Amino acid sequence: MTTTEAARPAAGATAGRTASRAPARRLPRIRTVLVAATAYLIAFIFLFPYLEMVLTALRPQGELLKASYLPSVFAWENFTAFWSGGLAGNLLVTLQVAAGSTVLVLLVALPAAYYTARHAFRGRMAFLMLVLITQMFQPTAMLVGIYREFFQFGMVDSIWSLILVNGGFNLAFAVWILHAYFSSIPRELEEAAFIDGNGRFGALFRITLPLAAPGVVTALIFTFIAAWNEFVVALTLTTTPERQPLTVALNSFIGQYEVDWQNLFAGSVIATIPVIILFALIERKVVGGLTAGSIK
Repeated sequence: MTTTEAARPAAGATAGRTASRAPARRLPRIRTVLVAATAYLIAFIFLFPYLEMVLTALRPQGELLKASYLPSVFAWENFTAFWSGGLAGNLLVTLQVAAGSTVLVLLVALPAAYYTARHAFRGRMAFLMLVLITQMFQPTAMLVGIYREFFQFGMVDSIWSLILVNGGFNLAFAVWILHAYFSSIPRELEEAAFIDGNGRFGALFRITLPLAAPGVVTALIFTFIAAWNEFVVALTLTTTPERQPLTVALNSFIGQYEVDWQNLFAGSVIATIPVIILFALIERKVVGGLTAGSIK
């Protein structure tokens, strides 16, 4: 027997003893189990109203008052009636208002936030505080003034009035979050771009904006969702059913003596799905944008 052959069993025995001494997989602690169970319970509590909304939208008219939780037959015609009833046009109006408000906020908030983050001009803090104070105003408290202003300009019952109002009330949030994100980006990166021959706009679009993409996405998605869900101002400024957003059009299913629950919940489900999909696609960037400026 050679030395190599004699060493093989010894090595195998050593490996066996090492494997036997390897710690077994530990079971989760009681605290971890309790925290996970609590998290799942809270998630179910928040998701339960949406589940109830979907089931009611699929329930036939004759089963609204039955004690059974699940309907015996799924009434898919409640969703098809959404399109045949003309609400598809209201959904398009909602999309136009939300998209227009988002673009307006982007065009105004980007230069304002970038300038306040890069230039220490006199009155900068006063300007930022003024922007923050406007965020505290509630549209409901200013409905009379808003309606009178747009009435004098002949813009009542117009999509542009909704775009301007939604953009104005979401502008302060966008300026603040973009200001924090631009401030967290080192100026040396832009100075290096200047040395390479880029101008101010070249450095902004090639260096700063790609790095600030999470903050930009966060500001835009919150503006889009706020404009998508807005109800009070749209109810005040629109009178023609064809020009009303979906949030206002769904109110037509609520009558004086009865409520068309199936179509109301079916329209609510359709109105909720685009926002859920959009938020799920960009959730990581939204979280990154919310933590902007917290670490330098």
